[in-house]
Amino acid sequence: MGSSPSSDWMDGSISRVDRQDPYLRIHCVNIFVRDQDRSLRFYLDQLGFDLAFDARLQSGDRWVAVAPPDGTALLALITPKPDSPEYKLIGRYTEVVFVTEDVTAKFREWSKRGVRFQRTPRLKRIKYERQAQAPGSTAPSMLLGEQTPIWGGVFARFKDVDGNSFALVSFDEVTQAVEAQRRAIAGKLESERRAAQELEIAKQVQARLFPQTLPPLRTLEYAGICIQARQVGGDYYDFLELGRERLGLVIGDVAGKGIAAALLMANLQANLRSQCAIALDQPQRFLRSVNQLFCANTTDGAFATLFFAEYDEEVQSLRYANCGHLPALLLRCDNSLERLSSTCAVLGPFKEWDCSIEERRLFSGDTLAFYTDGITESFND
Repeated sequence: MGSSPSSDWMDGSISRVDRQDPYLRIHCVNIFVRDQDRSLRFYLDQLGFDLAFDARLQSGDRWVAVAPPDGTALLALITPKPDSPEYKLIGRYTEVVFVTEDVTAKFREWSKRGVRFQRTPRLKRIKYERQAQAPGSTAPSMLLGEQTPIWGGVFARFKDVDGNSFALVSFDEVTQAVEAQRRAIAGKLESERRAAQELEIAKQVQARLFPQTLPPLRTLEYAGICIQARQVGGDYYDFLELGRERLGLVIGDVAGKGIAAALLMANLQANLRSQCAIALDQPQRFLRSVNQLFCANTTDGAFATLFFAEYDEEVQSLRYANCGHLPALLLRCDNSLERLSSTCAVLGPFKEWDCSIEERRLFSGDTLAFYTDGITESFND
């Protein structure tokens, strides 16, 4: 089956920026008028067009342009000099055709606003000859008779305040294409709404994964906060109550962004909390177990940096393993600074993995800061 002329036109009327050939479309059509202000009010108030430009050129001439609601082309309202050839074109048929999906509705709307129609909407059905390829021949042949396609549309004609005449038409295929386009846009908006709603739920769920209460300690003041650059992400911190006056301090950063990183972060948090019972006496075994679980539950290439520290309130000491994370900063009470750098590789890439544990004493007035690369990268913006 062949397509009608209007459907062929519709296929190419929508902007196609994915094509390889140079982009090309009609930008502006000149309409000659006697009074720009009067014409401008007609196009804005009676036709419902938008003002595109209203400016003075270097020559002193005023350039006024309006656009139909879809904004695909401009009508420049030009006031020619009375003795110019262009002035004689005022009040004639402009050869400009406006396309709508419902001529009758537009006719009623514009008529109520005082637009003068020369012709009420009329239905036309037109048979046309469609070229086809003859079998075994490179020359086109004509399809006639019963195979002749028929296409139709509704036509009307109206004038502006200067008597310039325009055509208003709708084709069957235009109406169908517009409705299909509207359904597609509505579907896209609904999908975006659902995605935004699901992302908001994910944000709320992730916020609940961070510590909601802080185990009380006599000798340590501590706090944590995570402000995601996106709605959700892979940054993570936690406080683990290990028992016997010991507290686990955890900060991590899962590689990646958005939902994928947030899911891996939740997996890492679950691994840490499920295995933390052995952290008190066997921190290396604890971290090996966390790495094995994280490695088993993630895809190839996934990894996370992690800083795990155990604070012993009784002796005020800190045992830690830095698994490829940014160095924690220990500011001593005498203003000297220590960097607690990596002691082992990141989590995830290697099933056979081990770590070393280091220890620091903490004194009254010392400050220890953990952070992720969101802090350091913000200084580069």
